[in-house]
Amino acid sequence: MTSARFRARFRLKDLLAEALAGLFTRPGRSLLTALGAVLGIASLVATLGIAETAGAQIVTAFDELAATSVVVTNERGFFGGETRVALPWDSEERIARLNGVIAAGTMAEVNLAGRLTSAVPVNDPLGLTEFQVPMIAASPGLLAASLGELSSGRWFDSGHSVRADRVAVLGNGVAQRLNVTRVDQQPVVFVGDDSYVVLGILEDVRRQPELLNSIIVPEGTARELYELESPTTVQIHTEIGAASLISTQAPIAVSPDDPGAVQVQAPLEPEEVRADVEEDVNALFLMLGGVSLLVGAIGIANVTLVSVLERVGEIGLRRALGAGRRHIAYQFLLESTGVGFFGGVIGASLGVLVVVSVSAVRTWTPVMDARIALAAPLLGGLVGLVAGLYPAWRASRMAPVDSLRAGMG
Repeated sequence: MTSARFRARFRLKDLLAEALAGLFTRPGRSLLTALGAVLGIASLVATLGIAETAGAQIVTAFDELAATSVVVTNERGFFGGETRVALPWDSEERIARLNGVIAAGTMAEVNLAGRLTSAVPVNDPLGLTEFQVPMIAASPGLLAASLGELSSGRWFDSGHSVRADRVAVLGNGVAQRLNVTRVDQQPVVFVGDDSYVVLGILEDVRRQPELLNSIIVPEGTARELYELESPTTVQIHTEIGAASLISTQAPIAVSPDDPGAVQVQAPLEPEEVRADVEEDVNALFLMLGGVSLLVGAIGIANVTLVSVLERVGEIGLRRALGAGRRHIAYQFLLESTGVGFFGGVIGASLGVLVVVSVSAVRTWTPVMDARIALAAPLLGGLVGLVAGLYPAWRASRMAPVDSLRAGMG
């Protein structure tokens, strides 16, 4: 009669109350038990948050530089003696008319046929003051398209090209070799027997780095003096988000008769870059988070099993008063699940704090899916539930009489 009444009145809230009482009876042990789950969940949340934040930062940098660069070349089909397609001299004007283009410029390397470059006219048989320096023929828009900066002087304009003026801009590396540091007195450099007035010195470029180690002349000058046939490369600077469209329109603009004869170097989609970054970071740190969770689960299982052995008398008394096997199992499962859930809450908070702290140190904008933080406590509870399966089963298999005898002994 008493046993039946106990079973009838032993409801879920009773189990919850008993589980909470079991946890708060030894709060220090419960906190230490939850530490494993805290570390595991914090590692997972921090990993996913930092991966997503880093991916967003790289995509932002990618958008600012690589995602706004489109390069058209005439190298496709150049194999086995086939001739390259000739890019038109007005490629810059054609590309500039496309919607979404900020700047465009053409360039081509000039065949100097062994001519050496010097800062003064000399006849040095040893060639100690003369250098083999590449020459690049460029259009007026190449400076803006390559995101270049001049340390002094100016870039040549279309008038210089039309008149085939003998003017040049020196890359920073060439200027240092020729000891040209200023242009206010119109210094002159010599390429073979041809003299060029230096208009400016190129300090840096974010695209086409070969310009820094070259002497750059107007394309009209290269046509006149060196019989340059056509540009070989078109560098395009686009607005963010327009590169994909420009990469399909540019071949038609420069080679309407055969767009497939030119090669286009277009940036990858930012989503692909973000996915690659997150995958690489997650692959490394998720393993660490998984190991931490495994250690936490083992800790919860071990402490719960020790708790079962310490509370043999209590288990025997409950069974003698009418508690069934499932009631004992449910109680210990609730305790281990509560420990895991509590660890998940603390771990999720620590993980979010780590993401925000790293972002603050790196001056990043933290990016994180809110569902990760919300799901973390549930994952902690699941870890606790799984970890408590064996101890709960062990407790439920204890016979009442043996439990009471062991507890009294």
